[in-house]
Amino acid sequence: MKMYLCIDLKSFYASVECVERGLDPMTANLVVADPERSDKTICLAVSPSMKALGVKNRCRVFEIPRNIDYIMAEPRMQKYIDYAAEIYGIYLKYISKDDIHVYSIDEAFIDVSPYLKTYGKNAKEMAEFLMGEVYRETGIRATCGIGTNLYLTKIALDITAKHSSDFIGYLDEERYIKTLWDHRPLTDFWRIGPGIAKRLENCNIFTMGQLAHADEELLYRTFGIDAELLIDHAWGREPVTIADIKAYKSKTNS
Repeated sequence: MKMYLCIDLKSFYASVECVERGLDPMTANLVVADPERSDKTICLAVSPSMKALGVKNRCRVFEIPRNIDYIMAEPRMQKYIDYAAEIYGIYLKYISKDDIHVYSIDEAFIDVSPYLKTYGKNAKEMAEFLMGEVYRETGIRATCGIGTNLYLTKIALDITAKHSSDFIGYLDEERYIKTLWDHRPLTDFWRIGPGIAKRLENCNIFTMGQLAHADEELLYRTFGIDAELLIDHAWGREPVTIADIKAYKSKTNS
């Protein structure tokens, strides 16, 4: 059975700015925004403690309640790139680059299947180890999804890990069906944005369980070939592997 991790660096830009100031990202109130712009400027990131106070990520400065004292840090993109490169280097100490897919500056998928026996760890222990190494070397905390395919790994990160005391979530197809088929809103699921959710609602589909049992002809009429992806994901299926991603070659360039 395949085992994937999806490691996400918590409030990455804000965490970097906290670490650079010798502050704990989990307790310091900090936002990353350009102080020379108006209060309508967007905060690129807010620290976890700010989120705990109800401040939303990507909010505008004027939306932050006035009773909250916080530090405003000017964005330093090169600094964040340097930290991301250092963290990728930490993964490479233990995992081949062939088994890592960098999804964004603060998120990476890792196929740990070939390494569990080597390191004598299960998937959760491997996640704890890598997260611990990142924290030990950089001071940046992480969350992690564990899954038996790439889709379930991403959902375990985005939905399950948030409600776990250790910031680690796990999903296989059976657990996904049992725990998330009735989860709302649908926009919490990867690749379902407001537009797709609205079109599903027009078909009286409000949950993944309803999507799994929906009329497939209706779905294909509504979404075309994309219906195949929606149906697979409703059942927790995902055939694409990191090896497939690495082997992909675009037919055209633009």
